[in-house]
Amino acid sequence: MTGQVRTVDGRVAGRRGQATRQKLLDCLSEMLSSSPYRDVKVIDVARKAGTSPATFYQYFPDVEGAVLEIAEEMAKEGAALTSLVEGRSWVGKAGWQTAEELVEGFLDFWRKNDAILRVVDLGAAEGDKRFYKIRMKILNSVNNSLTDAVKELQSKGKVDKDISPAAMAGSIVAMLAAVASHQKGFQTWGVKQAELKPNLALLVHLGITGKKPTK
Repeated sequence: MTGQVRTVDGRVAGRRGQATRQKLLDCLSEMLSSSPYRDVKVIDVARKAGTSPATFYQYFPDVEGAVLEIAEEMAKEGAALTSLVEGRSWVGKAGWQTAEELVEGFLDFWRKNDAILRVVDLGAAEGDKRFYKIRMKILNSVNNSLTDAVKELQSKGKVDKDISPAAMAGSIVAMLAAVASHQKGFQTWGVKQAELKPNLALLVHLGITGKKPTK
């Protein structure tokens, strides 16, 4: 945790207060993994953290405010997804490796943050601009780099000029997000994780390069 941490009324929290605040966030994260978002109450979070609702309200206005804190931190981590695409080659065997690593990194990030991402998706779907911005921040970390990749391939004559880089990149990122949030559902279709990744990577590679990969 960096910078000063303040209470709801603007006071700077001491080391002990910061530890309490972080414990409340950790307990809330854990509860979101096992309970529907709407069912999580302040009193339950406080009890799990070994403190009182009054203490919770010193640091957060409500459960939603605390959830947004967790989501913002997750979005900062999500910025690292850019490294899976930025400056990477999409030509030859290197292109297939880029597609594979993008898929693996994206699915892993979603799996790791599954509980909070479900809340972010719910909030965004309901039109809450705060959650929508967080969702877009995560997706943009990949979308912008993919758009640049298609533009670069077009400039070298490797991709048809009629293709819209932004539309192609956006479609691929939306597909990745949809598949990532549905990972458990694939199992009910008899699809193993080991089968999902290469097939999804194939679709990504075809979308960006317009060609079958060289493996």
